[in-house]
Parts: sequence; structure tokens; C-alpha cells
Amino acid sequence: MSLESWLPVGASSFAGDLDWLLHFITWIVGIWFVLAEAVLLFLVVRYRRRPGVRATYQPARGLRAMSFVLVPCALILGFDLIIDAVAAPIWHKIKETLPPAQETVRITGEQWAWRFRLPGPDGRLDTADDIEVVNELHLPVGAVVQFELTAKDVIHSLWMPEMRLKQDAVPGRTIRGWFQPTREGRYEMACAQICGFGHTMMKAEVVVEGREAYDAWLKEKAESAPAAAAAAGTERR
Repeated sequence: MSLESWLPVGASSFAGDLDWLLHFITWIVGIWFVLAEAVLLFLVVRYRRRPGVRATYQPARGLRAMSFVLVPCALILGFDLIIDAVAAPIWHKIKETLPPAQETVRITGEQWAWRFRLPGPDGRLDTADDIEVVNELHLPVGAVVQFELTAKDVIHSLWMPEMRLKQDAVPGRTIRGWFQPTREGRYEMACAQICGFGHTMMKAEVVVEGREAYDAWLKEKAESAPAAAAAAGTERR
């Protein structure tokens, strides 16, 4: 059974990079775990309690005794540096670069829902034709999606396992990021930070679909937006 069978399906352009990094770290940590447990079992058996043999205290002042601790520490440090060197370009690609956006969405976490704001027909946010939806986001497959993430009340954490995307949402801050969905389907967006009584119910559905289906959804929402805004204005009056 491979590690992939334990993971959600990878549905973003950088899912493969992160899965490979997880494999790499798992192998290194796994080998060290097996070695450490083997040494532990050997010492338990080799120096077990025996009749007529009293336990003694042996201070580790000699180089040979100290090397039993220092050599593994040096090796572990070396592997840590290797992991850092391998992981750095992957994290740089995912967290420190912003490819040109094909779609833009503002995501706001609030108790206990995800609110999405998309540009209307003019292609710009914060204009009169913006589209706002709650707990349901449609995206075109293959498009580079830039997001602006913030929180309205407390700290939330956007988590999309299939996209291999997790990012905290902090009140008063706007965090920019990106992902590129590569597989059509319906995926869950959850909150990974305990945020109050309704934390476990704070979920949204992300629908990744073909361009034609996405454009049809966008057109439908754009046409219904003025009516919804007018109704809200009437209620306020």
C-alpha cells in the first residue's frame, strides 16, 4: 500500500510537489525511527537486569561515550539541512511567488462561514458589479486563481486538502496566495483553526468545472446580484 492511498486526491498544480516532499521526509524520518527503536530494543535486551549483577553509574566523560550522542545529533542535523534545502524551492514556488492571475477571489472567514467576493463583468474587485457568494465557490479548471484572504472576527484557517492548500486567515490582515485547480470535481473547504462553537460546521464547497460551465455560473450570479442588492436595500429601509 503506497502513501498516496492515504492522502486525498491531488487536485492542484503543486500537489505533486508537496506529496513528493512528504514522501521524502517520511522516508528519512521512518528510517531513523526504525534505527532508534532497534538500538533501544538491543540495549533493553543486552543490559537487562541479571542475577548477581549490580547496576552502576557510568558518567559519559570520555569521547567514545559522548560520541554515542554527538554522532547521531550531527547526522540528524545534516538530514535536517538536506530537508531544508530540498523544501526551500518548493515553498518559494508556493508561498513566495504569485503567478499572473487568471481568476481573482477575495475570501473572508467569519463565524462560521466562508464568504467569497469575485469581480463582476468589469473584471475588477470593489466595484458595483462584484459578485458575492457564501459557502459555495465555482472555479474554472486549469486557471491560476489568486486569492486575498482575511478574517472578519477571529483567526480562521483555510484548508483545502485536495488542493494541498492551508493558510491562516487573520483579522486586520490580507494574505495573498494562489493555487491552480487541475481536476474537475467538488471539494470541501474547511476551517482548520478552532474558532468557536460552530467551528466544525464552518465548511464551504468548491466546485471546479469546465470554462463554459463556470462562465454560465458567473453570468447567473452577475444577473442576480443587482436584484439581491436591491432587496437588501429595501429591507434596510
